[in-house]
Amino acid sequence: MTEEKEQKSVQELEEKKSRFKTYKSTQIIWFVFGLIEAILGLRFIFKLIAVNPENPFASLLYAVSDMLLTPFTNLASAPSAGGMVLEISTLLAMLIYAMFGWALERIIYVIFYKPKNL
Repeated sequence: MTEEKEQKSVQELEEKKSRFKTYKSTQIIWFVFGLIEAILGLRFIFKLIAVNPENPFASLLYAVSDMLLTPFTNLASAPSAGGMVLEISTLLAMLIYAMFGWALERIIYVIFYKPKNL
């Protein structure tokens, strides 16, 4: 009887560890894609209000976000007026990255999550 309890206890502990790893994996995915969204959101606002691109912070932000926007550069036009630019491709990139992050998180969850009572 005690062997059975110990075996069940060990199995529950392994399942708990697996759930914790799945939870941490999904949290890392949300963090990475949240950071991507924040960078792209700042770029969109900076372009919209015509921030000086010579500013060190703005130039760093543009350099980092340019790498993220490479697949979306000529996807849509970017209307501009007086130095202000409405980057529609940045908005589309934000939408696509958010959907990709959500899909990746769901895939990890579905494949690796082990419910308590199975």
